[in-house]
Order: sequence, then structure tokens, then C-alpha cells
Amino acid sequence: MKPNGKWIITGIVLSVVLLAGACAAGFMAGWAYAPAAKASAGTLPTSTSSTDTQTLFKPFWESWKIVHDYYVKQPVDDVKLMQGAIRGLMNALGDKHSSYLDPIEYQDATSTFSGEYGGIGAWVNTEGDYLTIAEPMADSPAQKAGLLPGDQIIGIDGADMTGVDPVLARQKVLGKEGTTVLLKIQRKGVEQPFDVTVTRAIIKTPSVTSKMLEGNIGYVKVINFGDKTTDELRTALKDLLKNKPVGLILDLRNNPGGELTTAVEVGSEFLNKGVVLYEEYGDGTRKAYDVKAGGLATDIPLVVLVNQYSASASEVVAGAIQDDGRGILVGVTTYGKGTVQNWIPLSDNQGAVRVTIARWLTPKERSISEIGLTPDVKVDLTTEDIQAKIDPQLDKAVEILKQK
Repeated sequence: MKPNGKWIITGIVLSVVLLAGACAAGFMAGWAYAPAAKASAGTLPTSTSSTDTQTLFKPFWESWKIVHDYYVKQPVDDVKLMQGAIRGLMNALGDKHSSYLDPIEYQDATSTFSGEYGGIGAWVNTEGDYLTIAEPMADSPAQKAGLLPGDQIIGIDGADMTGVDPVLARQKVLGKEGTTVLLKIQRKGVEQPFDVTVTRAIIKTPSVTSKMLEGNIGYVKVINFGDKTTDELRTALKDLLKNKPVGLILDLRNNPGGELTTAVEVGSEFLNKGVVLYEEYGDGTRKAYDVKAGGLATDIPLVVLVNQYSASASEVVAGAIQDDGRGILVGVTTYGKGTVQNWIPLSDNQGAVRVTIARWLTPKERSISEIGLTPDVKVDLTTEDIQAKIDPQLDKAVEILKQK
């Protein structure tokens, strides 16, 4: 069964931690709510009979009674026991993208802030054990503080982030402009964690940037897939194409993904026809998302830049372009986020569950979950390259287009 609601296929989420309060609402809008999928309290799954359910849950209720009868610290907190049971239920799926947020966590993760709030200015990965820097923004507090891609935030203001949902850790980085946040960083190649103090600022950024490169090559970077991305991309492409470029570079590096509909729209700007992706549900049925007519850059020579932080919606676009043979992928293997999630609020304000409701496939029916997309031309970008402000991946893309 396919839950109703607005769906999002983001895996490495665009961080409002790092943006002004005005951007926080956009992040919330990207989450997928499916009230119709909620079951009322006590409702049994239609596939399980009442007798079967009673038998199945007998050990649970025995354990519940044992805790109430024998646990040394009485009275026990029944609400916490219930929430712990739901958390265990979601963990038992073995799917790192499915989880539970209790009411306080859910409120923290979806709250909007009045007044002016800011962040540190970086894109982040929220899918691992810790909140991880994907890319500091140019001239941002994060960049000025020396944070690098791959830095794991293992502590915030003296609090250990071990076991804390990275979505919640991200919220803890938010704060008033001008205030500071103390981050404990674990960096690959550095033996001991170290502290970095970052001063928050109001940070606003578009979802698309563009420019002309030497050799009359157009360059457009899609930073995330939000409500305004398609319009911003079309404006950027129109401006670039006025210069009659010999080729175009689409940069999807460090792009955490976003809304499914936006991914289809963005992909359609570069494809003439066919399918952008298939969505496959638990019952085996599929839905095809076809290319939308009217794309602005369907014929110009194209190179797509990807890296290990290109995820979900950005992988949808890159995979469609690769399968179609429309362009060449340059960089390193992508993140491998090939599933779709819904956040489904629970009854009586008891939090929400995030559940994987589908997997998506490329036009050639490839699943990229835990695998990612392999670029046509592999080019690494090292920490040393970043510190030296050189970009061999971009250089290779320019070289390929000049040869064409």
C-alpha cells in the first residue's frame, strides 16, 4: 500500500542548522507527512488476526508485567516504556532510514524559530552515526573556522552526541546570530578529537548558482532540491545559454537531495524523453516518473559532477542522465540513497515515525541503495586539494568538454 502525502527522497538532508530561520520552513515543507497512513490506537494490521496478534505479543505483555512487578525502581514510567518499545520496533527493521522521534524530539526537529536565528554555514550529512560536514559554504563561519568535508561533530557545547539522532544534533547547532557554538570534531587522519568554536551568523543561500568558465563553458551547481530549485535552475540555464556555450557542467557534488517532484523537474531540463526514475513499493507495484517536456538543456554537451555526498534526488538526476547516455559522470561513487521515506505523525502528539515506503530505480531499473552510482570517469578530490583550493574534478569536466 502506498501512503498518502508529500514525499521526500532526501538522504543527506539539507541542513537548516546552517541557515537562517527563514530557510527552516523550507526544510519542514520538504518532510513528507502522511496523516492518512496513521492507524487509530489499538487498530490491528489487516494482515494479522486478533488471535495471531495476541499470541505474537504474549511475551511482550509478560515482560511488561515482569517490569512492573519486579523492577527495583518503582513506579516505572509507562510512557517511556511505550516510547522505547516503538523505538525498538523501528530499530528492528534494520533500516537506518526508518526511526522514531518522541514528542520532544519531534518538536525540536520540526520547530520554526521566531526572530533572527542563524547557523554555521555548511551542508551536512545526517544519515550516519554523527552529524557530518559535507561542505562548508564559501566565506561562511564554518569555512572560516577551518571545518572540512567529512568532519564528524561528536560533541556540541560539551554534550556528547553519541547515540543522538543527527537530525536533532543539527538543531542544536542553531542559535542567535553572533552567539558561539563549541563543536567537538573527529577528523579522518587526526588521532584525537579537537574542539572548534564557531560564531553563528545569518546565512542565506540560493539552491542554484551558475557562471561561465574559461573556454566558453557553462557551469551550474544545484545545491539542493527544494520548492524554488526548478525556477532558479531555469533562470540560470537561460542566462548561461545566452552565451552559446560549447558545453555545460552540472555540479551535483555535496547535494543532499530533497523533493521527488523537484528531482523529476530538474532531470527533465537535461533529458528529451523517457523515464527519470521508477518508484517500487512493498507490494511489488511500480510508478514511472516520465520526463517533462520543455527542457532547456537537452542537446548541449553535458558533464555531471558527483561525489560521495551526492545523495537521493541528486542521484536520481545523475542516474537518469547516465542511463540515457545524455552526459558523462565525473567524480567518485555517490552516496547510495535509493529509498523514499515518509514522516508519519502518531496519534495524541506521541511523536512520529520515519518509515521507508518505497525504493527507487534508475531508468534502466538499477537499484543504487548502499551502492551508489559509479562515475564514468573517476577523479578524486582530496583534503589537500580542498585546502590548496584546487579542483581536479572540475578541471577534468572542463577538459572533457573542450575535447568534445
